[in-house]
Amino acid sequence: MLTKDTIAAVATPLGEGGLAVIRISGPGALAVATAVFRPVNPKALAPADAPTHTVHYGHVVRAGQRVDEVLLTVLRAPRTFTREDTAEISCHGGVLVTRLVLETVLAAGARLAEPGEFSQRAFLNGRLDLTQAEAVADLIHARTELALDAAHEQLAGKLADRIRSLRDDLMNALAHIEAHIDFPDEDIAPDTQAALLGRLERAVAQMRELLRTAREGQILRRGLRAAIVGRPNAGKSSLLNQLLGHERAIVSPVAGTTRDTVEETANIRGIPVVFVDTAGLRDTADAVEAEGVKRSRAALEAAELILHVLDHSAPLAPEDVALAGELAGRPRLLVLNKHDLEPRLALPAGWEGIPVSCSTGAGLETLKEAIQRVVWSGAIAGEPHQLTVNARHADALRRAEAAVAQAKDTLVGGKSLELVAFELRSGVQAVGEIVGATATDDLLDSIFRQFCLGK
Repeated sequence: MLTKDTIAAVATPLGEGGLAVIRISGPGALAVATAVFRPVNPKALAPADAPTHTVHYGHVVRAGQRVDEVLLTVLRAPRTFTREDTAEISCHGGVLVTRLVLETVLAAGARLAEPGEFSQRAFLNGRLDLTQAEAVADLIHARTELALDAAHEQLAGKLADRIRSLRDDLMNALAHIEAHIDFPDEDIAPDTQAALLGRLERAVAQMRELLRTAREGQILRRGLRAAIVGRPNAGKSSLLNQLLGHERAIVSPVAGTTRDTVEETANIRGIPVVFVDTAGLRDTADAVEAEGVKRSRAALEAAELILHVLDHSAPLAPEDVALAGELAGRPRLLVLNKHDLEPRLALPAGWEGIPVSCSTGAGLETLKEAIQRVVWSGAIAGEPHQLTVNARHADALRRAEAAVAQAKDTLVGGKSLELVAFELRSGVQAVGEIVGATATDDLLDSIFRQFCLGK
């Protein structure tokens, strides 16, 4: 990727809105801004001559014709997001006018930025490390306050500080090993070896501690998938609507109304939960409903949490028992819907359900609390951590943990120090990938291509 040219892109979401922002960054950013901008005050400084962090009122002009009335912000390096000269044009947020302003900027000498290129330049110019650049994307996509808090912690560099400290410890251990390789006649003293082993054990413990946050980080970033399943007419769609707080699924007393899966994300106690309303699970001769049941089965397989809905006003059916057996061993909550009606449901011994009424809203807060407990239980005990690792970090940490553990076993076994050093170098390499210290160009391209255009 070139870093000597000037790039531009729309930095706000596409579509109609009150404002849109076109961001220009690179050595020629202020020259491009000067070429397209005409200040209302003829005595005002051109963008190329204006002081940094100033805002100017005027028009974007192309071929002598006004394109739009705008505010232009001048930002000079290095006090910018990319650490390059930057200009930001705030124009009206119509689709057409935004496109015309961008086209005017591109015609003046900028090129269209690639997805994530502004953030990649911030990384390459030392403004952010790789974890902080990823935190920018997490910040944009955060759907709950917990996710937002986690993104802020990572953007502040707290994860990077932990990773750098870990990498420094491993590099110090590697330096000790390589020093002894250079002097093969001198054996490692017992106290020196004990200190080295202690350092490696602490490094492995730190990596395992960070890895314990991987599942939580995954939930905060992409949400937990929860399938709402049960027999037709148990009230699955009503439950979805209640959890979302608005009418999303069609509700009807006719069994089999839901013919396809319906997905929507809700904020449940700070956790983004992707609820999937499914077609009632039953044998049917209706081809359309049968396809819906097939898709429901697929959604059930992909779900990380299952809400098994039973009709509290109807007797337990063989299908209910069969589905409960099918779901045994999986994270599941039994929801007893229609609790406001006359009860006719008798639960077998050992079954525990959460009574709710989608008609009155009773029991819904208890259900939300139960969902929260299920999510933060098991491998993630207690309250969620603000510092979490993503899937890429977890992969690097697992490789580093395996390498350092192998180095420790090799050292204890009295084997060649060259083998110990080899494993430690692998561990240092893997840990360095997390902050970008040892990242390859292919890895960087893969990460930043996932960013939105203009970021």
